[in-house]
Formats: sequence, structure tokens, C-alpha cells
Amino acid sequence: MKLRIPFRKNPPLVSVVRLNGAIGMAGRRSLSDQSLAPMLEKAFKRGKPDMVALEINSPGGSPVQSSLIAARIRQLSEETNVPVAAFVEDVAASGGYWLAAAADEIWADESSVIGSIGVISSGFGAHVFLARQGVERRVYTAGKSKSMLDPFRPENEEDVARLQVILGDIHDNFIAYVRQRRGDRLDTTKDLFTGEFWLARRAADRGLIDGIGHLKPKLRERFGDKVQFRRYGTRKPLLSRLGVQLAEDAITGIEERAAYARFGL
Repeated sequence: MKLRIPFRKNPPLVSVVRLNGAIGMAGRRSLSDQSLAPMLEKAFKRGKPDMVALEINSPGGSPVQSSLIAARIRQLSEETNVPVAAFVEDVAASGGYWLAAAADEIWADESSVIGSIGVISSGFGAHVFLARQGVERRVYTAGKSKSMLDPFRPENEEDVARLQVILGDIHDNFIAYVRQRRGDRLDTTKDLFTGEFWLARRAADRGLIDGIGHLKPKLRERFGDKVQFRRYGTRKPLLSRLGVQLAEDAITGIEERAAYARFGL
């Protein structure tokens, strides 16, 4: 039994939240606002932490889920007056960097991949294959744009132009958020928003992160050796804990692996 002594000051407490994986994919392992909300609530409000530290390892994913998760982190930080620090592991790129930018400060390993502030949409075209196989595709719509970017029909220049507008608008939202969060720390002499990515030291030179640092040494340096760490993570589904691999999770795993591979990981 722990004896509580009146007026004794408790050691500093840091809540550690792990954000690992792609964002907003269909599988159970991906990061989403809905799945993270209970964990984030506990991290900010349980035990009156002195700081919330985010362990981030994400190649990105859904811009909407990235925005929602980042907005929730900011809302909770402001409600509780608890600062946030992000610590990047292998990668915080694209939507992963969007999450990192929600923190008040960002630290990374020297070999962490940072950036990729851009938007991508990818697909395939199978109309030639279908024609060679003698397959005729029949599509009926109400609304001329309803079959936009149908992969089984030849690419339409108007559809591509519409998609470019959408991607451009999302990119503008991403840029505005990074500028808002990083402020005058950004190097305005360089174009940081081309989708390019860098290792941590070059990212620090550009103001995308605050420097090189690992979670425990950095926070012990700040709060002292007696600082306590309380970890929060998402629970695996029951079937996954029992070792049952669902087809949906297998497909998502392949997609996630491909997302990491874009950054040489």
C-alpha cells in the first residue's frame, strides 16, 4: 500500500501516447480519431500530467483523419493546459508530420524521416486489359461526373483537372496548418511544401522540427531523474490478441508496408 504524505509534492508525470502506423486505413490497426479519442482523453486528464509526449512512427494516410486527430490533441492540450512534445521514430511524413505538428515541439532521431508535406492520389487503369479480354464495361449514371476516375474506363482530362483542384485544396490546408503550428521557426527562404522529405538534421535546419532528441533522456533533462512515465496505447482487437489474422488486416498490412516503403523503410 502506498502511503500518501500530506503536502508532499509528487514527482513530475509525463503521459506517453504511441501513434504507430498508417492513418485512416480500413484495417483495425490504423490510426483514426475515433480509435484514439479515449486514449488521448486519459493521457491528458488522468493524474494531472506535466506533459503529454507523442511517440510517432507514421508514413501518413488520410488527410481528414490526420486533421481530426491533430485537432483533438490541440483541443485537449488547451483545455488542460498541458504542453505536448512529439518524438519521431522511423518516420513522421505526410499525415504523420501533420500529427507531429500538433505538438508544441518536435524531436527526432538523427535518421528519422521528416516532411513529405504534399498530397497524393494513386490508382490504376485497366481499360486496355478489359478490351483485350473482350470484356465490355457498361456504366450508367445520373450526373456527368458520377463515374469520375473510373479505373475501367479511359482517363478523362476533365476528371484529372477536377482531381488536381481537390488535391491542391487539401495541400493548401496542410500548408496552412504547418505554418500556423511552426510559425517563425520555419525557414521561409526554402520551399518546404513540395512533398520532399529529409532526415532529421536537415529537417531541423528548415525549422520542421526542433532538434535531435530521444524521449526519456530529453524529458529527464527537463523534468529531472525522478520524472515518471505513464504509457498509453491502443488495445488490439480480441481476435488479434488470440493470434487470429483477419483478411482485412492482412490487406491493410500490405498497404501500410507499401506506405513505409515510399520512404525507404
